[in-house]
Amino acid sequence: MMLLRFKSELPPPVILPYQELSQLIRTNLCYPETFTHQFVKDSLCLVPVTLTLSNCSLAQIDVTVDLRHKSTSSESLEVHASFAWVGQTQYKLQLRRREVVSLTLQACFFRAGVYNLNTPWVFAKLAEHSTMCESSQQTTSPALIIINNTCPLMP
Repeated sequence: MMLLRFKSELPPPVILPYQELSQLIRTNLCYPETFTHQFVKDSLCLVPVTLTLSNCSLAQIDVTVDLRHKSTSSESLEVHASFAWVGQTQYKLQLRRREVVSLTLQACFFRAGVYNLNTPWVFAKLAEHSTMCESSQQTTSPALIIINNTCPLMP
């Protein structure tokens, strides 16, 4: 006599609504509101910016941060677009449940003006769902910085 073994079916994967997938990661940019630079002396103005990523879920999350994308929203067209992120331009991280990670970035400005620093693209997906597409974690609020030019004193 042979024993029969029944194969148990795996439970269907948990599929979160799109609203929840777009809120896996909370982002925060920390930077000075105004920065003064002497462009006559040095044509490139480098400003340190901290990007904080907070895992808002109880699951492990795969996160991609891409600084190479440019925003095409109407808010970004109202301010200068001529700044660049320098250094590493893409990060791939894995955040444990409720983990907070800070990345140190550098923004490079070529002239005085008002700039929107909210250009990094942040994508996230649940780590255990390798076949799942990444969901954008973008916030729409601008992150404005004012770059001032100081003129050297005339003799």
